[in-house]
Amino acid sequence: VAEAIGLALPYSCGAPAPYEVRDTFCFTAGEKVMELLARNIRPRDIVTRKALENAATVVAASGGSTNAALHLPAIAHEAGISFDLFDVAEIFRRTPYIADLKPGGRYVAKDLFEVGGIPLLMKTLLDHGYLHGDCVTVTGRTMAENMASVKWNPGQDVIRPADRPFTKTGGVVGLKGNLAPEGAIVKVAGMKTLRFSGPARCFDTEEACFEAVSKRKYKEGEVLVIRYEGPRGGPGMREMLATTAAIYGQGMGDKVALITDGRFSGATRGFCIGHVGPEAQLGGPIGLLQDGDVITIDAEAGTLDCNVSEAEFAQRRASWQPRAHGYNSGTLWKYAQQVGPAFSGAVTHPGGAAEGMAYADI
Repeated sequence: VAEAIGLALPYSCGAPAPYEVRDTFCFTAGEKVMELLARNIRPRDIVTRKALENAATVVAASGGSTNAALHLPAIAHEAGISFDLFDVAEIFRRTPYIADLKPGGRYVAKDLFEVGGIPLLMKTLLDHGYLHGDCVTVTGRTMAENMASVKWNPGQDVIRPADRPFTKTGGVVGLKGNLAPEGAIVKVAGMKTLRFSGPARCFDTEEACFEAVSKRKYKEGEVLVIRYEGPRGGPGMREMLATTAAIYGQGMGDKVALITDGRFSGATRGFCIGHVGPEAQLGGPIGLLQDGDVITIDAEAGTLDCNVSEAEFAQRRASWQPRAHGYNSGTLWKYAQQVGPAFSGAVTHPGGAAEGMAYADI
C-alpha cells in the first residue's frame, strides 16, 4: 500500500527484512526527504483521492488484508479526503485478483520480491488501466514515470497479467444488507464457495466464541457471530485471528462462516466477514441477532442479510441494552467516547477537512 499510494520508494516495501538492499533504501529515503523538502512536495500532495484508489487496487489485486478497508479511510480522513469503506469496496469489486499469494495461494511476499517486487504487480495493473499513472510519488516523479522502466517478467507465475486474472473481482469484497447497513468486508482470495447461509450462533466476546470452538460446541453449517468487538464495543476493534485459526485447525474452515463487528488479519482464511456496521455497541443489527436467525452471505452479489424483518428488529431494539465492557475510566474509556464507525476508518478526531491551519506551515 505504501508503494501504491506513492509514499514509499519503488521496491522498498517488498524487500525482506534481512536483505542488505534495505540499507540502500534507507540511505535513499533520507536523500529523497531532503529533495522533497526543497521542492515543497508534502505528504498531502501525494496522498490524493487517486492515490488512495491506487492503494485499494493493489490490495484487491494481491488478495491483501481486509484491514485496508479500515486503514485507507483513516489515512484519507487525516488528509481531509472523503473515502470510506464503500469507496474501497467499489474498487475491490472492479479490480482483478492476480497474485498467487498465501494464505489463499502458493507463494509468499519474498517470492514476489524475487520476481520483480510490487512494481511488477503495479506495472500490469497500470498497463491494463487499473491504476492512475498521473499521481505524484516520493520520487518526485509520477507513478507512470516510475513504472516506465519496469519490464514484465514472463518467467514467473507469482503474478498473472491483469488481463488474465485468477478472478475478475478482487481478493477482498465489500458487503451490505439488512445485517450491515454500514457495510462489511470479506476476503475471498482462494475461496471456492462465495455463498453461505445458515443459522446464527451468537457470542458477545471473542473469548466466548473461542471457548465454544475449542470445546467443539458448534455445528457444521452455522454462522458464528462475534459481536461487541467493534471500535466502541471492544473498545478497540481487535482481530479475531485466534478463533478463525482454531476453526481451520479443526478442519471446519469451509463448513462454517464467521461474522463480527471486529476485524481480521491478513492471515485469516475461510468465510470470515469483519467490520460489520453499525457495531453491536451502537445497537446495530448484529447486536440484535438471536441464535437461530438465518444469515445469508453472498460475496458475488455483495450482500449480508438475515431473515429478520425491520419490524422485528425494532421490537428487539426496544428491550436491548449495550454490553458493559468494564472500561469506565482512563484511556480506553476516553477512546470509546470519541471513536467513530469502522466504515469511515474508526477515527477519533474531525480530520484534515476540519483543519484551519497546516502544521507544515509553521
